[in-house]
Amino acid sequence: MVGCHNSPFVRPGNLASNQALDVTQQLNDGVRFLQGQMHWNANDSVPHFCHTTCDIFDGGPITDWLTDVKNWVSANRFDVVTVLLENGNYSTPDMYVDHINSTGILDYVYTPPYQPMNLTTWPTLAEMIIFNTRVVLLLDYMANQTAYPWWIDQFSNMWETPFDPVDQNFPCTVQRPDNLPIEQAKNMMYLTNHNLNAEVSILGTSILVPDVSQLNLTNNYTGFGSLGLAANNCRSTYDRPPTVLNVDYYNFGGAEDSGAVFQVAAAMNNVTYRGGCCGKASTSDSPQGPGPMFWYEARKNDRRSVAVFMLAWLTWMLLVW
Repeated sequence: MVGCHNSPFVRPGNLASNQALDVTQQLNDGVRFLQGQMHWNANDSVPHFCHTTCDIFDGGPITDWLTDVKNWVSANRFDVVTVLLENGNYSTPDMYVDHINSTGILDYVYTPPYQPMNLTTWPTLAEMIIFNTRVVLLLDYMANQTAYPWWIDQFSNMWETPFDPVDQNFPCTVQRPDNLPIEQAKNMMYLTNHNLNAEVSILGTSILVPDVSQLNLTNNYTGFGSLGLAANNCRSTYDRPPTVLNVDYYNFGGAEDSGAVFQVAAAMNNVTYRGGCCGKASTSDSPQGPGPMFWYEARKNDRRSVAVFMLAWLTWMLLVW
């Protein structure tokens, strides 16, 4: 699935921005993985989303953004969204939990029955839709699933390729967690960080920001340094494609309005890409996102998923008609 690297960092003209469209539009366009870095700023009563420090880029309170995500999930009954909250201050989870709970997003949260999970124990999308546990919440550091079983420890369950990449070869190697055996990596979900960076100095601090001059190539379906080539290389190495294609400015890449990142995701899922992207306004009052038949197409080779899908589809028909 397509992921938005630093989803809350939307500000035209700001070097530290990572996306052009807000989180509601990201979800409307088909993004299903969202990631943001949380920080406690001095004298704040609510944690904010900030890029390295809140002096460089302050994306606002986490509660505003999470409420937008919750509202979208509530309006789109047949969609599953994964949210990775990065712990920029390495604070204990209890520092955040009340703020997360206040948004209402925990009404939809998935709680895993095991820790850690592997490829055989994760539920299907259809199962999560039926039980209305359609939000997966991950925490990169300091997770405590004994106290908060719904806030999943990222690196016990999902590994990552090198983050903040500056190498256009985008090697598909495990960077986090450290020293993960290859056979164990093959039995876990994984995220490829396909967001090319350039180093700049802002307010005396050296940080890596999106290399926007290379976006059309980086987010393209084909060519050196492209998302398509990197995803295929990962698939060859681990015998399956990345779970998440984590990109900057997902609405750019390839030909204008081609939706190249979604074209790559479709190819990785062996489904047909219908084209078109991004930031299109709704043409009706209906909730946006894939309809029920999407789940059949995406998981048609999984007999259990098909059976569960049919039950979900029947339930949907009864609710609608």
